[in-house]
Amino acid sequence: MLWEARQSAGYDWSQLDIAGSTATHTDIPRLRQGGVAAQFWSVYVPSTLTRDEALIQTLEQIDAAHAMIKRYSGDFELARSADDVERVVASGKVASLLGAEGGHQIGESLGVLRMLYALGVRYLTLTHNDNTPWADSATDEPAVGGLNDFGREVVREMNRIGMLVDLSHVAATTMHAALDVTLAPVIFSHSSARAICDSPRNVPDDVLVRLAENEGTCMATFVPDFVNQDCWDWRVAAGQAAAEAGVTATDLESFNPGQPTTPCDTPSRSRRWTMWSSTSSTCAKPLGSTTSVSVATTTAPPRCRPALKMFRPTQRCSAR
Repeated sequence: MLWEARQSAGYDWSQLDIAGSTATHTDIPRLRQGGVAAQFWSVYVPSTLTRDEALIQTLEQIDAAHAMIKRYSGDFELARSADDVERVVASGKVASLLGAEGGHQIGESLGVLRMLYALGVRYLTLTHNDNTPWADSATDEPAVGGLNDFGREVVREMNRIGMLVDLSHVAATTMHAALDVTLAPVIFSHSSARAICDSPRNVPDDVLVRLAENEGTCMATFVPDFVNQDCWDWRVAAGQAAAEAGVTATDLESFNPGQPTTPCDTPSRSRRWTMWSSTSSTCAKPLGSTTSVSVATTTAPPRCRPALKMFRPTQRCSAR
C-alpha cells in the first residue's frame, strides 16, 4: 500500500484518499468490512536499489506510514507491542504496525536495524527477491549458504530488541540457518506450502516441521503463483519467453504504459507491466526498446488469469 502511494500519488494522502473507495487493494471501508483488527503495513523498497537509495526510500516509506496513520487517526493507531495491539483493537481502531520487506533496507548495519525498530518497524524480511551480502534469497543464486556470520548476528540482534524475523522470500537454506540461531518464534509473512505448489517462494515440509517446534507462524498468501502449480508453471514459461526476447526485470520496471501498446494499453497505471494469455497478440513494449514479448505458446490456466503477475502487480488484459 505504501509503495503504491509512492508510485501513484507521491505519498499525497489527499490525492490517494483511503477514507473512501479507491482503485488500490486496500482502503478503510474494505478494512472495516473485512473485520481487520490489526495490520502490518509493508515498508517495501526494491532490492535492486543501491544501498543509499534503499535506505533513503525506506525512511520515506516509514514517514509516509506515520503520516497516513496520523491523517486517519480516527481509524488507525500505531502499535509498537502486543499490548498496544490489544489496547488499540479494544478502542475500535485498526492497530497499525510496520514491517520492512527486505534485509537490503538496513544497509549491512545493525545500527540502522535498531533505528528502524525505534521508528516502529516490528519485523524484517531477511531478503527480498535478491540476495543480500549476508543472506540468500529464494529467487537468486546461492552465495553464502543461507546466512553468513553477519546474517546470524542480524537474527540475534532482532531477537534481542524484539523484532520478528520474517523468512518469506528467503532460500530454504536461509530458513534453516535462521531457525538454528533464533531464540524467538519466526514468521513467514506471505508464503505457502511447497508440497502443494513447488515454487521457491514456498516453505518446504522439513521447514514447516521446524516451524511448529519454533512455535512460529506461516501466513499463507493468496497469490495464484504460490498456491496453484499450473499458475506457477505458466509464470516460469512466461519468464523464459521474456528472457529469450531479451527483456529483463530492469526493462520491465522502466516500462511506461503511457506509451501506446497493443492490445494491453494501461495508461492509468504508470510503471506497470502486464503479462497476458492470448493466442494472437504481443503486448507491452519496454520503453526505449523495439522488442515486444509474446507468451502465446504458454496459455494460462483459466483460474489463474484474473491475478497473474510478472515482476509487478498486473491489470487484467482486455484481449484474451
